[in-house]
Amino acid sequence: MPSSNPSITLYRLQACPFCERVVRTLDDLGLDYRSRFVEPMHSDRNVVKRLTGKRTVPAIVDENTGVTMSESAAIVEYIQSTYGDGAQAGGDD
Repeated sequence: MPSSNPSITLYRLQACPFCERVVRTLDDLGLDYRSRFVEPMHSDRNVVKRLTGKRTVPAIVDENTGVTMSESAAIVEYIQSTYGDGAQAGGDD
């Protein structure tokens, strides 16, 4: 049974190419995650600012590891190194 409360939360914008890069990586690795769509206006993204200190998306919070980060290239690298090739698999889905 899939988890109803994934440990990874992705803060993103609709149709954001940087956000989609992270989504593609999460999907390619078969990871469960929760999407939180944020305010389109940069100045209104207070929830992201509270988490990461910045108002930029994408941003992720990984409750498994305690990692909170932004910037798509860094997030993709983190996801791949933590959950991708060479990482311990959490099981088969």
